Amino acid sequence: MMKRRSIIVLGLMFGILALGAAAFAQFLPEELAERAKWEEFLKTAEIIASEQMTSGAVTNPWVLTLKQGDVTKRALWKDITGRPKGYIDSWMYEVAGYELDKLLGLNMVPPTAERRFKENRGSIQLWVDDTKSLRKLNEEKIKPPSYKVFYYNRSLFLQRAFDNLIGNEDRHQDNYLIVMKDWRMILIDHSRSFRSSGKFIKQLTYTEKHPEGPMVMKELPKAFFEKIKGLTVEQIKEAVGEYLSDDEIKAVLIRKDLIVKEIDKLVAKNGAENVLYEK
Repeated sequence: MMKRRSIIVLGLMFGILALGAAAFAQFLPEELAERAKWEEFLKTAEIIASEQMTSGAVTNPWVLTLKQGDVTKRALWKDITGRPKGYIDSWMYEVAGYELDKLLGLNMVPPTAERRFKENRGSIQLWVDDTKSLRKLNEEKIKPPSYKVFYYNRSLFLQRAFDNLIGNEDRHQDNYLIVMKDWRMILIDHSRSFRSSGKFIKQLTYTEKHPEGPMVMKELPKAFFEKIKGLTVEQIKEAVGEYLSDDEIKAVLIRKDLIVKEIDKLVAKNGAENVLYEK
């Protein structure tokens, strides 16, 4: 697992970037309209090639090439579970993260489903083409136009809210993908999320008290915040099914309350019009 310090590189090394696209959902409307199709594709398409990633990915996932009719796509499959590298990891959290992303209307996580491969259950996530990780962008010293800054800031605030909610302890530079044609942000790799004990039910990761400097949810779409605020046990269970335990769902709701308190504090300090915006 990479050091949490790498998260700060977003601000220090890469600058505060931005999107020129919608400030809320990062997948485009036409992409969202095809989401169900890609979920079915991930579950049923023929696997015509496979290669395991043995470097740069701590969970050693497989890159599968899928074909159905005249459509060929790559996808990432993983079956990690337990504590193979000292941290709690589960492929089920990948599916749960995607389902919560849909429930909240965040739309920053690629289509993800359950699929068997090599006789094992695992998660499979559609590969997003024409992207580069923040790590790669930093290494290549690629910077976006300055007019992208405003919307990228907002996408970072969304990421922080989502990771706060799901208790993600592994958001590093490789898990932010940037769509190069328009600098939209895509979030991947959530197998170390949904923590249900210790600090993950006592405090949020992204606040002004972050150990490496303030990392607040400065602005959020009002509709997104209201969806978080209204989350219930029943809603989450219906969305995630068997992929989260009762304790893990309870922890999500504890963090939901912490997020609401944090946003209420920001509203009291800065005014609702400066914290919650319309889509």
